[in-house]
Amino acid sequence: MSSKRDKTENILEGALRLFSKKGFFATTMPDIAKFLGMSPGNIYNYFASKEELAKAVIRYSSNALGEEVKKINEMEASSEEKIFHIVTIYFQMVKERPEHIDYFLRIYLANKEIFSSNMKKLLFESSFIQQLRIMYEEGVLKRELRNQDFYTVLGIMLGTIAGVAFMYTEDMLENDISFYTKNIAKNIYEALRVK
Repeated sequence: MSSKRDKTENILEGALRLFSKKGFFATTMPDIAKFLGMSPGNIYNYFASKEELAKAVIRYSSNALGEEVKKINEMEASSEEKIFHIVTIYFQMVKERPEHIDYFLRIYLANKEIFSSNMKKLLFESSFIQQLRIMYEEGVLKRELRNQDFYTVLGIMLGTIAGVAFMYTEDMLENDISFYTKNIAKNIYEALRVK
């Protein structure tokens, strides 16, 4: 018998896949229930609305990336190496679990009216963003990265890797996304390092 936590995670995974594939508005709670082999009423025992579920999926997806970055932060490595590893795991997720990236790029960014200002706060307090902050602040303390506004740093990092991820999902890249890992990581590091 599976636990409530397991069922919640199954619902989040199913919603993530369907929202990413069909879009937020085209996906219904009964669609998600059918995909999971559950009754719609059972899903409402876990999430009061589709909007609440969509917000929970953002947290879930962000935390999945955050856990990976946390492992990188625990490594004895330079900031340059950590940036390389972050780009590597992000691009691996783009290839192996594209629904996480698609959800953020196609659902969250394209349907911001669904997500309240509280959601923006939750996103920026998410494990992924906090782990990026930890990596950056440690780099500043080690005098490897320039001390600057964190949101500028976040724009450089996320703007670059999400932009390449978007081009990959739209089949715009000439090579596999992993081909670009080293150069993208180097460009991010060069933009952030102490000159």
